[in-house]
Amino acid sequence: MDDSSTAFRSLIERMAQAICRGDGAATAACFTPDGVYHDGFYGEFRGRDAIRDMVEKHFHVNASDFTWKMFDAVSDGSIGYARYDFSYVSKIPGSTGVRVYFPGISQVRLQDGLIAHYGEMFDRGIALVQMKFEPARIAKSLKRWADEQKPATA
Repeated sequence: MDDSSTAFRSLIERMAQAICRGDGAATAACFTPDGVYHDGFYGEFRGRDAIRDMVEKHFHVNASDFTWKMFDAVSDGSIGYARYDFSYVSKIPGSTGVRVYFPGISQVRLQDGLIAHYGEMFDRGIALVQMKFEPARIAKSLKRWADEQKPATA
């Protein structure tokens, strides 16, 4: 593994473990001051304060007992990708106590050794089914996320 991939692997694993611990400040420290974390469920959080709040006021309010394992982290120093396995125990009413698991892919833009933009790809529907959401609620969520994927038209 080259130096860029080694540094990226360390950074992405540090971010993931900070999130699992609920350490918003340590998570935010992995990002540039105006960095963006685009979460597959909650959307975009810009800046270190917003990223810290995402971890502390969204992730760890709605879930517990996180595990996040990264695999095959690669980078050229400006972009990085890693596969992952992610799970948590839901605190959301109707699915309290349910362990949710899904695999995904992290897509990262880097700047000065920190994360400038974090995005991810995973099947949200799999998570919602595991959380025992009603089919109409799943369909509504998936439609909203699908609409967000459409390019802007003139």
